[in-house]
Amino acid sequence: MQKLDTTTQAKINEWMTPVFDEKTQETIKKMIDNDPTTLQESFYKDLEFGTGGMRGIMGVGTNRINKYTLGKSTQGLSNYLLRNFEEQPKAVIAYDCRNNSDTLAKTVADVFSANGIQVYLFSSLRPTPELSFAVKHLQCHCGIVLTASHNPPEYNGYKVYWEDGGQLVPPQDQEIVTEINTLEYAAVKFDSNPDLITYIDKEVDDAFIKESVKNGSNAASQEAKDAVKIVFTSLHGTSITAVPQTLAQAGYKNVHIVPEQEKPDGNFPTVVSPNPEEPEALAMATALAEKEGADIVIGTDPDCDRLGIAVRNTKGDLELLNGNQTMIVMTWFLLEQYKKQQGIKGNEFVASTIVSTPMMRVLANAYDVEYKEVLTGFKWIAKLIKDFPEQHFIGGGEESFGYMVGDFVRDKDAVTATLLACEIVAYTKAQGSSFYKKLLELYVAHDCYKEHLVSLVKKGIEGAEEIKQMMIDLRKNPLTEIDGSKVVLIEDYQTSIATNTQDGTETVMDIPKANVLIYYTEDGSKIAARPSGTEPKIKFYMSVVAPLEKTQDYSAIQQQLDAKIVRIKEVLKLT
Repeated sequence: MQKLDTTTQAKINEWMTPVFDEKTQETIKKMIDNDPTTLQESFYKDLEFGTGGMRGIMGVGTNRINKYTLGKSTQGLSNYLLRNFEEQPKAVIAYDCRNNSDTLAKTVADVFSANGIQVYLFSSLRPTPELSFAVKHLQCHCGIVLTASHNPPEYNGYKVYWEDGGQLVPPQDQEIVTEINTLEYAAVKFDSNPDLITYIDKEVDDAFIKESVKNGSNAASQEAKDAVKIVFTSLHGTSITAVPQTLAQAGYKNVHIVPEQEKPDGNFPTVVSPNPEEPEALAMATALAEKEGADIVIGTDPDCDRLGIAVRNTKGDLELLNGNQTMIVMTWFLLEQYKKQQGIKGNEFVASTIVSTPMMRVLANAYDVEYKEVLTGFKWIAKLIKDFPEQHFIGGGEESFGYMVGDFVRDKDAVTATLLACEIVAYTKAQGSSFYKKLLELYVAHDCYKEHLVSLVKKGIEGAEEIKQMMIDLRKNPLTEIDGSKVVLIEDYQTSIATNTQDGTETVMDIPKANVLIYYTEDGSKIAARPSGTEPKIKFYMSVVAPLEKTQDYSAIQQQLDAKIVRIKEVLKLT
């Protein structure tokens, strides 16, 4: 191990003072004696807010999730709230199934209350979208959810929501981070004021589910709903508290829940990863679906903001769709129903992110609805609703299996999206079609898009340097050709400059800065490189396209596009 730098050593020394409890100090002593590598990883930096808030491994240290790092963040947030609101600030707190989430949530409540802030704390675990809803429903100034999404069991996290129900965005995010960074740990008030903590549950649950049903179910008849068989798995997460109840209230009776994965458990004992993007996570659900002859399989991640679905393909086999495919069909359905029921008036919009499928723009254009594109992270989609109050948000999603219906929740919402998916299955089945057939028909109408994601995991200090160098290389030595097709446009979101490589002209992009680089080629391919804001990863997003004349040709076109993706990965040295 390298010798500790003075800054890291100073942090360790601070954590060995009486400001920190004896158990924490004992743990540090053991690391000093027996595990210097973990010691360095735990203290070499402070946890930072990324696209999904603050997320990290639980443990002792400034680079870990613990009562002190969360306490300091909450103290900084408290200071900011008290300074910026004349009335007594109110905060609502939720937490997921992860180990220590309940005790960490209580710590956050204690710090808020110690600072004179009124706190609403969910009495037990709840989905993240319900927290977003609760912020507005209870007229709070902010909200906190303790979650690490689908990360491994050793992780936890802390997401901050503002008074509109959306996650923190500029300028509040940087102002609050600055406030947190100026604090000493000794300034954190941990002495709870029980009179300021109110426990909440059923009243908010009922209101949330009512809105979810209103937004996610308005097209299929009861007869159509009765003809659908659904298999659902919560993957040991929070969705078990809301999804079955929402489906039942919407009129879906044939719902089979995977019993082995029904109980919330932060160790996720039946899966390698509780990530519904991965087929392995839905293996038990798929097996149950085959046994029951189900039309659709749905799984949600631990905090219930993402969903993965499998539907019957043209051969009758269950096929797991990717996030882009699900988003396309959901957006089509919402646009189609909106057109039929309200009529397109010209002030509507749908939204997605810069690394999602280009087909979203094509689909919106086909309905004469505006398409808005934002940085990765649902907080940016939610911000659009706030920034354009004169426009009506219909729906939007991102490639990473998240979708939001309407604006009653200001974050990706797997509760309402699960209901919407079932509604599409029921509606299309009643018409002699299916979710899958509709996807193919959309490909025939708008060209067949195929996306692929490569995530390279680079852990620790060395990994962070590797990722940094990869982005430097891509900028200094930009590709001029990809798979025989010229690069025609390069968008660098770090400089906010889009460069037309054919004539050298540069355009300033009106979008917040981010460490993302996107290449566009002459044949319609799109390749984006983006370091993750919450995980030790660099992600490469690829999108390729080809015309599809009839649905029967889909398999052949898929093979053609798959081969193209393999060649692109070779160019990028990702194989």
